[in-house]
Amino acid sequence: MTAGRAVFVDRDGVLNRAFVRAGVPYPPASLADFEILPGVADAILRLKDAGFILIVATNQPDVEKGIQRRDVVEAMHARLLKELPLDDIKVCWDLDSPESTCYKPKPGMLLAAAKERDIHLASSYMVGDRWRDVGAGKAAGCFTIFIDRGYAETLRETPDAICGDLGEAAAIILRHASKPVRTPVILKEGRCGS
Repeated sequence: MTAGRAVFVDRDGVLNRAFVRAGVPYPPASLADFEILPGVADAILRLKDAGFILIVATNQPDVEKGIQRRDVVEAMHARLLKELPLDDIKVCWDLDSPESTCYKPKPGMLLAAAKERDIHLASSYMVGDRWRDVGAGKAAGCFTIFIDRGYAETLRETPDAICGDLGEAAAIILRHASKPVRTPVILKEGRCGS
């Protein structure tokens, strides 16, 4: 049912706890602060069992800013790969700039994964807790699901669905993916049926 379909997920605030200051989410500063959110393992397992390719797509500009070490971020990702049945983790290390092709809301990470794994983006999903995630999913042609954490920032595009956590997002995806695609049948003399 889901050959070539992927679920792209943001990292901070979706898979692991984000640290919110003045209404803005920040990534954990250390491996000791890295906490996978309750319900995430079950949600990821349900999506995996349904046959989806599961890929994290995360902006991590703090390395380039010099306020985080790359080995710390990679240790966090090693933990995610050990504890969750993820297929890949795509990281954009860039700062937000016109030159970057991967910094969400640009769709570079999703497009690269689609090319590498033969993913049909129009049958895929992007789940995130920030406007940048919705923007990247829309730009790639995916169904977008926004996890509303109540941050002090405005969505710039309308997501296809809104929910409270990854468990709810997984339920939306599984319902949406199970809907039959109706295609018109052309009958003789130009009549249309279905």
